[in-house]
Amino acid sequence: MPDTLILTPNIEAADDFYADLLAAHDGLDPAGSDALNARLVLILSNHIGDRAVLAEALDAARAKSK
Repeated sequence: MPDTLILTPNIEAADDFYADLLAAHDGLDPAGSDALNARLVLILSNHIGDRAVLAEALDAARAKSK
């Protein structure tokens, strides 16, 4: 796994994954949808495992929110 955050497109069949992500939220109320997102973030963060990369991801996500 790279030791820096990848911010360029890097998902095989990205449109298909996006459709799967939306489908995972079908039928959930806002609280359930938020909970699913939180679990997904924690699962993927665990998979990445590298705290430096995770810190870069937090910074990148925060910068997009401003």
